[in-house]
Amino acid sequence: MFEDLDRPPLDARFLQGRLVRPGSLWSQIDVLTETESTNAVVAAAARAGAAEGLVVAAEYQSSGRGRLGRTWTTPARSAVLMSALLRPTAVAAVRWPWLGLLVPLAVAAAVRRVGEIPAQVKWPNDVLVDDRKLAGILLERVDGPAAVVGIGLNVTLREDERPHPAATSLALEGAATTDRATVMAAVLRELATRYQTWVDAAGDPAVILPEYTELSATFGRPVRVELPDGTFLEGTAREMDADGRLVVDTADGPRPLAAGDVTHLRTS
Repeated sequence: MFEDLDRPPLDARFLQGRLVRPGSLWSQIDVLTETESTNAVVAAAARAGAAEGLVVAAEYQSSGRGRLGRTWTTPARSAVLMSALLRPTAVAAVRWPWLGLLVPLAVAAAVRRVGEIPAQVKWPNDVLVDDRKLAGILLERVDGPAAVVGIGLNVTLREDERPHPAATSLALEGAATTDRATVMAAVLRELATRYQTWVDAAGDPAVILPEYTELSATFGRPVRVELPDGTFLEGTAREMDADGRLVVDTADGPRPLAAGDVTHLRTS
């Protein structure tokens, strides 16, 4: 009973009332008790012709996925687990990957606003607090065309529930609120604002780069990057270029990286 009180269920009607309004990006919000993956649910809806703005949240995911095929599992009702359907058809396809950088900005901004903790972004799409992982983003493109944006944000994860020593949650960081509905609504509002600005600019990365640079936990840091082919490189993360690639200064010169798994290294 204590755990039920500590982790109340999301109220879909409450969220609909706050977020689904004329002129809003969000057109429908569903809350599932359990599903294998909210991204899979929204991807199926996208292929069936669902309108932009569908959001599906779940109290528990049995087969949630992160980047590079990793699993994302949290105790029931301990996180904001949701996926949103976006159709930025006015934006050239080559610029769609920028959504994977825009979304963590929205999450970090929401956490800063309602949680009052100094969230930052880690290239390409994690949200951190002092190098502890608070949230992860998974972007998938599906036929339609459509983009499915998955968000996993730890809210009431406890010390003994952490899947990894580097994981954290709003509760563990002493956030001003751990009400999931409040946090979810804040994330969707911040996302809608940034997404509309980006679409209106035809996907121009210039509308993303300044804020991403300001909130980056990666730029200026020594890093070790695992590349898609399994090799590694080390250097100092300098910046993000106009194509969204991370520029790393290595012993052999600057290397722009389109993909990779970044580890922040401690300075000696």
